[in-house]
Amino acid sequence: MHFIISNLPLFLAAVGSGIMLLWPLLRRSMTKFPEVDAQEAVRLINQQDAVVLDVREHHEYASGHLLHAKHIPSGKVNARIGEIEAWKGKTLLVYCRSGARSFSVCMLLSKQGFSQVYNLKGGIMAWESAKLPVEK
Repeated sequence: MHFIISNLPLFLAAVGSGIMLLWPLLRRSMTKFPEVDAQEAVRLINQQDAVVLDVREHHEYASGHLLHAKHIPSGKVNARIGEIEAWKGKTLLVYCRSGARSFSVCMLLSKQGFSQVYNLKGGIMAWESAKLPVEK
């Protein structure tokens, strides 16, 4: 205990660093929606007719996107929630570049009552790594 009190700033920095490193894992474990890999995403699209939502910026979408993806940048999701409400009863697959922005959008949609929301783990980068098609 004496060591901790003597080195309080260092101790607090170490604890803070640990929390920052663990936060993404904790946040993901508290979610109500699943993350799926590229192969599972293909199954959702083919078997459940999932609506695919690309939440990247316009220039990212233009550089290549999943086939038939709807495009709503993550920063505009709140403003366009009425448009997304039309898909509330459907399976919804959300993706971005790496999975971080889409994760946030999935959290928002889950809070709005969407029950069949899936995040594409690894985003379009994982999709392309799996050699799956994109359209431009």
